[in-house]
Amino acid sequence: MSMKIFDWKNRFLAGTRNDPSLRESPRKSKIENQKFPEGFTLIELLIVIAIIAILAALTLNTAGFIQKKAARSRAETEIAALSAALESYKADNGDYPAGKNANGVNTPSDNAFLRTNLSPAETSKKVYFEFSKTMGDLAANKPIVDPFGENYGYQYPGDANRSGTNFFDLWSRGASTKSNQWIKNW
Repeated sequence: MSMKIFDWKNRFLAGTRNDPSLRESPRKSKIENQKFPEGFTLIELLIVIAIIAILAALTLNTAGFIQKKAARSRAETEIAALSAALESYKADNGDYPAGKNANGVNTPSDNAFLRTNLSPAETSKKVYFEFSKTMGDLAANKPIVDPFGENYGYQYPGDANRSGTNFFDLWSRGASTKSNQWIKNW
């Protein structure tokens, strides 16, 4: 069947070759004469670069969010572990460590005394908590640092409005200055 169509087409074209109204113009159009360079145009390249920049911005923004979320999760875990260590300390010693620094002043952000009480340098004393290098300098007189680079807050006796006076308050400010967004044990 395909042969019949081909033959019919050839016969039709043969018959129209002599018809001047059906002949093609001897001049080719400008579009047919114009040769397009191979490659991309400037607009195409700019569009591709803009799309890549948008995708990169979205990826970097997501990566920053993931890092903050991981730091918050690590701070929550460290507060839970420190709280358990403080409870164990209270069970052995009858009370929580006093919230006072080396000068005897109660300063919530200077928590170096926690390091000396929970992880004493003397081998004869019980170790309640093993501090990692990520929690600041391991020297006994250095404060404990949260994943955001700030000192953990500690207060004993606790604030009556938060956890009560017979309990301790332990918190991390995290990335926020608003107290309702802090990571805390109460």
